[in-house]
Amino acid sequence: MVELLYAVSTLVFVVAGLTMVGMAIRAYVQTSRDAMLHLSIGFSLAVAGAAATMISAFLTNFDGAKSLLLVNSGLTTFGYLFVMYSLVTYE
Repeated sequence: MVELLYAVSTLVFVVAGLTMVGMAIRAYVQTSRDAMLHLSIGFSLAVAGAAATMISAFLTNFDGAKSLLLVNSGLTTFGYLFVMYSLVTYE
């Protein structure tokens, strides 16, 4: 049951994150602001971390949880750094 809830919540996160990526890319195309490109990269990294962690967790039967959490945390952190940079550099 916990695995199912994890998968569902991760899929919702991935769909919401990819929606934000699409919105940021559309804003970049419309405005040519580099901040929107950085925003889309940041959300992409966060989504990639969640998706890679979920896929790896199910493929490895949740063995190596520490490594999975490290990958997830690392990609999410770098993603949020890009999001913060986009906010700081937005003109």
